[in-house]
Amino acid sequence: MSTKVYNASPLPFMGQKRNFVKMFREALQEFPTATTFVDLFGGSGLLSHVVKRQRPDTRVIYNDYDDFHLRIENVERTNDIIAKIRTTLNGVPRLKKVPEPQRQTIIDLLKQHEQTEFVDYITISSSILFSGKYATNIRELEKQTFYNTPKQTPYVCDGYLDGLEIVKADYRELFAKYKNVPGVVFLVDPPYLSTQTGHYNGYWRLADYLDVFTTIIQHPFFYFTSNKSSVIEFFEWMDAHGFGSPFKSATRKEIGNTITYNARYTDIMIYRA
Repeated sequence: MSTKVYNASPLPFMGQKRNFVKMFREALQEFPTATTFVDLFGGSGLLSHVVKRQRPDTRVIYNDYDDFHLRIENVERTNDIIAKIRTTLNGVPRLKKVPEPQRQTIIDLLKQHEQTEFVDYITISSSILFSGKYATNIRELEKQTFYNTPKQTPYVCDGYLDGLEIVKADYRELFAKYKNVPGVVFLVDPPYLSTQTGHYNGYWRLADYLDVFTTIIQHPFFYFTSNKSSVIEFFEWMDAHGFGSPFKSATRKEIGNTITYNARYTDIMIYRA
């Protein structure tokens, strides 16, 4: 197994928890008897990666519901496509809008590759769209304005997923499978309430959100959310009125984030060993 340590996902991914890596590593020290970590909403696999490097003695199950491992496996193809895009954009000022002839050349290039091989549209779109925008297919990409923003060096993913048990399942199935395993800890990073949820069809509704808490009521856990969600406020109200809260006796850590000069939010990590 590779011992290389990543502090962020090696490929673009919305919602990765890189800001919490330091706090997460420190908190893992409070789980000395844990033997199995189950990452129910695996995302980019960053939490799973950190656990396996910090605690190589443990079993780590990474629920790759978004097929992130396919993006990792095809990174050399992605690097090759981005290199061709950089060549196409020679002469276009950095960060400026891509003129129509070059824009169409890039679209044709992606369509050509799509006929014969995997195309990582999320990574590639981050190289030609502005300000953190992503597209997941050519149809979405064709609707966007392109900018000259390609990464200037190749992506490197060596060993990122080494040592992880990669599965793809509904989180409820994984919870049912591992809830009685001695020493299990659940990593819970669900989609935000009332947002689109990728492979989880439709929107993440209140009922879906509350169902998640069955995974942490009686088990050690890490839970991630933000103050954009009212779920913590909801459970504080429940606890104050005698109904109890899954966060009672848990430790809470916060990180402030600034989007613009007048737009801020707080990421929250709650855990109980």
